[in-house]
Amino acid sequence: MTRARLIERALLLAATVSGLSTVSIFVFMVILGLPILTAGHFSELLTGPWSPDHGVYGIRSMIVGSLTISFLSLLFAFPLSLGTSVLIAVLAPRGVALAMKRLVRFMTAIPTVVYGFVGIFLLVPIIRELFVHGSGMSILTAALLLAILISPTMILIFVDSFERVPRSYLTAVAALGGSRIDKLIHVILPCSWPGIVTGLVLALGRAMGDTMISLMVAGNSVGLPQSILDSSRTLTGHIGLIISADFDSLEFKALFACGLLLYLMTSIMVVIIRSLHFRAGVRGW
Repeated sequence: MTRARLIERALLLAATVSGLSTVSIFVFMVILGLPILTAGHFSELLTGPWSPDHGVYGIRSMIVGSLTISFLSLLFAFPLSLGTSVLIAVLAPRGVALAMKRLVRFMTAIPTVVYGFVGIFLLVPIIRELFVHGSGMSILTAALLLAILISPTMILIFVDSFERVPRSYLTAVAALGGSRIDKLIHVILPCSWPGIVTGLVLALGRAMGDTMISLMVAGNSVGLPQSILDSSRTLTGHIGLIISADFDSLEFKALFACGLLLYLMTSIMVVIIRSLHFRAGVRGW
């Protein structure tokens, strides 16, 4: 058997194991979550409040908290990431661009808990003093901190997408007398939109799947938030807090519904990315 054939079979085996592992995780969560999903509590689970003392295990506020914090962090991070990417790939001198890119790569290696500590001792007091509302542990605080966390991911993907634009396109713009801004607006951004969308979706997935930041600075209130200055609890934070409950209790079983929702949200994001890449390949972008 040739070396190429061996490599091909090894990669096929790895892909098969990976796919089966993903399906196994989904089946595992469905089986353990069946007691609460089949007991006629599914609608209450999605729309009701969280009150285990009264036999109510609704995760509505956690869903709202996860979506609000994730999308708000994306709203904060996108302009920062896009501007930094443009500076690195288009506007900055080569030496400055390389230094900035290395710094961004370094930021991706910082543990999430470090961001959480910085948020507790620096950002929380600022938010509390600035808005004079609550403890400072709020949706806004968590979203700002998550924006810093997910920005390096978007920046690196955006820069890579900008650098993949064919040089011949940029040369043609320069030959017509176009500036670097003209190249950016008329060539780079239109050709890079699949990469930009990929960066947005992956960053959203990371924000939605993060546990430590939401656990440390969002406040973990199980009530439905009324504003971005209120405390909230995310699905991941909820899983982290309730995981020590009795294995046989419905309180514990409800965690697998949280896991299923996160699984489905992530799967939808992956499908979106794949479909966009497929369309971009068909259209020749």
